[in-house]
Amino acid sequence: MQIHFSSVAELVQIGAGKWSYDQPLFVIPFTNSAMLRQSADLMAQRAEAPGHILAIFDDLNWGFIRIVNAVFRLSNSPLFGYVAQDAFAGRAWLRLAIDALGSERHFLGFNDGKWAGGIASFGLARRSWANANYGGDFFCPQYYRHYADAELTLLALQQGVYVYDANSVLIEIDWEKDRKEVDEKDRKIFLERQSHGFDGKVSNSNLLNMIK
Repeated sequence: MQIHFSSVAELVQIGAGKWSYDQPLFVIPFTNSAMLRQSADLMAQRAEAPGHILAIFDDLNWGFIRIVNAVFRLSNSPLFGYVAQDAFAGRAWLRLAIDALGSERHFLGFNDGKWAGGIASFGLARRSWANANYGGDFFCPQYYRHYADAELTLLALQQGVYVYDANSVLIEIDWEKDRKEVDEKDRKIFLERQSHGFDGKVSNSNLLNMIK
């Protein structure tokens, strides 16, 4: 895999098609350069498949969701993924993910060590599918940093296009994770959107009650 670096300040100055690749593209928003470098280097070393990592420094405090959406709109690649700056990659993580997607599934959740596939906190999607969900954005743009991945997972489950491979590992290494509170504003947005089936896209009652 190849690693590329940019910043939010640069994002606002460039045009569509800036990053055009035939191979999978992963975006990593980051604020900690040392942490990012460790994660990206290990991802590249262990991918066992060609691809690109685009690390975006959040110098304007855009937040994770807005950065991912901006890169999605400015890029072109058949597969598009997202991951955080503190990810630890397992061996062959990308090759296994691509194999698991195959030709029938459109969205994959990595083994993040937390949700056992119930939420794709780190994920890989087929661009043709993702383009149709939110009018050209990858995530619902109403969120700032939490719950967008949960909503997207529910959409994919509703459509029967979601896959989870426990052997494809991108684990979040956050020693304080279980002590941190979720963004309350994002939680309220999620619950409000959940109440009307995420704009009518999710109708299965089991799915609607799966995440509180």
